[in-house]
Amino acid sequence: MRKEPMSEYALMNEKKGIPLFKPYVPKKAIEFVSDTLNSRWIGEGPKVKEFEIKFQKFLKSNFQCVAVNSGTAALHLAYILAGIKKGDEVICPLFTCTATNLPILYQGAKPVFCDIAKHSLNINVEDIESLITKNTKAISVVDYGGLPNEYEEIRKICDKYELKLISDCAHSVDGEYKKKPIHEWADFTIYSFQAIKTLTTGDGGILVCRNELNAKLAKKIRWFGIDREKKQSGIWENDVTNLGYKYHMNDIAASIGLASLLEIDLILSKRMKLFERYINNLSSIKEYIYEYPKIDRKFTPWLITLNCKSKRHIIMKYLRNNGIESAQVHYRNDRYSIFNVVNHHFPNMSKIENSYLVLPLHMGLTINDVDYISKKVLEVF
Repeated sequence: MRKEPMSEYALMNEKKGIPLFKPYVPKKAIEFVSDTLNSRWIGEGPKVKEFEIKFQKFLKSNFQCVAVNSGTAALHLAYILAGIKKGDEVICPLFTCTATNLPILYQGAKPVFCDIAKHSLNINVEDIESLITKNTKAISVVDYGGLPNEYEEIRKICDKYELKLISDCAHSVDGEYKKKPIHEWADFTIYSFQAIKTLTTGDGGILVCRNELNAKLAKKIRWFGIDREKKQSGIWENDVTNLGYKYHMNDIAASIGLASLLEIDLILSKRMKLFERYINNLSSIKEYIYEYPKIDRKFTPWLITLNCKSKRHIIMKYLRNNGIESAQVHYRNDRYSIFNVVNHHFPNMSKIENSYLVLPLHMGLTINDVDYISKKVLEVF
C-alpha cells in the first residue's frame, strides 16, 4: 500500500497552532461524572437509560434509542437486526471510516463498495442498482461530514428490492432530508459519540430502532444476550438464547453525554457559524467545498473538506508551516487488505483521492481562527 506522508504535517503542540480536532466536554460534565463516581452505578445504570430517553427527545423521535459503547457497536447491532448473515452482501460506501464496513465482515457477509458521487463524498446513487444481486440484503450509507445522502432515491431502491437501509450518522446528529429526519428514512440509524464528534460521551454510540421488538433485542445483544432488566428484577430464567456482546454504554460515559445534551443547541449553533464563515470566506472556490449546503437538506457539519486540485501536499505543508493542522481523515476502503477487493474500478474516487483535504472545524475555534485558516488556504490555492 502507498504510504501517505501525513506525519510531517501533524501539529505536535496545539499551543503553538490550530489543531484539526479538539474534543468539547462541557464543564457540567465534571459535576455529572463526579456524582456518578460517588454513586452505586458506574457501569450500565440509570444514567444510560436517562441518556437514551433524552437523546430520543432531542431527535424528536418516537423510535427507541439503544445506547452502546461505540458507533461501531451500534452498526454491528444494526447489521444483526437487519438479518445480515454469512454469504449475504451489503452495498456500502467506498469512502468512510472502516468502522462502517468492518461489522459486515463480523457477520460473515461481503461488503460491496459503491463509488462516491461526482459532486459529494457520499455514496453515488446512480451506481447502486447495478451492484444489486440475489445476495444483496441491505444498503449502508454514511452522511459524510454531516451532509445527508439522497435519501428519497435510496429509500425507493430499498423498497423496490426489499432491502434494509442502514444510515451511519456518525458524522451527524441533526440531519434532515426534504424536511424529514434521517432516522425516518432508514430502517436503522446509528450515531457516534466518539471523543471528537459533535456530541461526545468520551466514546459511545446509539442505535435508533423503528420498533420496540428490535430495541428490546438490541438491549439483550449489547449485554451478553442477557435480559438485564429481568435479571435485575430477579425474574430472569438463567438462559441465554441470543449471541451477545459487551457493547453496553456505562453511566460515566452517559453522564458526559447528558452534560453535552444540555449544550447541544450551543454546540450546533457555533459549528454552523464557523462553517458558514468558511463558506463566506472561501466563496471564490465554493465549487471545491464538498459539504457545500443544498436547499433540500439540513445538517450541522462535522467536517469541512476541500478539493485541492492535486495541490494537497503543497497546501498541507503551507498550512502546517503557518501552525494549522489538516489531514485526509478517511481513506477509500478498497485499499485495505482486510476487504479483499479485486476490482478497484471506482472512477469518481480515483479522480479526487489525491486532492481532498479536511480543515479544522471544532468548538475550540474562533471566527478569527477561521478567517486566518481561510486566508492561508486562499494564499496557496
